Amino acid sequence: MAKEKPRAFDTSLFLGLPGIALILLFFVLPYLNMLYLSVMKQVKGAPYLKEFTLGNYAQILSDPYYFGVILLTLRLAFIAVVITLILAYPLAYHLSSIPGRRKGLLLTLILSPLLVGEVVRSYGWLVLLADEGLVNQGLRALGWGTKHLIFNQTGVVIGLVHIYLPFMVLALLGSLESINPDLALASRSLGASKWSTFWRITFPLSLPGIVSGTVLVFVLSASAYVVPSLLGKYNVLTAPMLAVQMVTDLFNWPLGSAFTVVFFVTVVALLGVYLLVTNRLLRRVMG
Repeated sequence: MAKEKPRAFDTSLFLGLPGIALILLFFVLPYLNMLYLSVMKQVKGAPYLKEFTLGNYAQILSDPYYFGVILLTLRLAFIAVVITLILAYPLAYHLSSIPGRRKGLLLTLILSPLLVGEVVRSYGWLVLLADEGLVNQGLRALGWGTKHLIFNQTGVVIGLVHIYLPFMVLALLGSLESINPDLALASRSLGASKWSTFWRITFPLSLPGIVSGTVLVFVLSASAYVVPSLLGKYNVLTAPMLAVQMVTDLFNWPLGSAFTVVFFVTVVALLGVYLLVTNRLLRRVMG
């Protein structure tokens, strides 16, 4: 009777341990600590008192001011996502249809802003969008007058779109490049126009890239701190800015943690609904 061979030792778990450890250390544990702080009591002269209370959540949920800040943050993120998608889709579509060398050069140009930090890019937009900046000089030359483009929501949206546009392009490019070109050729050979082929074949098959790109840009825009701080100042108070103010300026760690938890749960709930709807749409489109 043949003996059973011993099972090979599965090393996949150990290969994944460094990544799991990083996630636990830098993501899970900080969120658990924030959740712990959110139910602690705030006292003067100390970060918090180790006494359980739900008063922080009661204060956040009963005051419409905090909901106003959250809604403003979500609205700015949504506008940034829509504009980014409109700008990124034609770029990604063009990139997916050109030869390798030209594609590499254009993709390098699109991704090159990532080599510069958000602070530097935001200060660059401050110079360009100022009342005497290059953009307003061009507007005045066209007879459109001076437009106030910084320290308001317009400046924040411009900064968010510029910074997160490459992420949307990459998400869309991967989806568009995965589409079999023979499908479009078959559609054209059967008499369909380029426009009809795009809307009936290319666009539906690129929906996974649209979903992943919009989710990524929305999360990054909603959690952005540098761009609203520099391009919006305190005229545009977003949720991350308010949370930092609570912790650093007011020295109210429990309230800041409770506000962050509420904001986090709101974003996760919205994304959950969005993914549920888009998954059903994808199943219907993909058959």
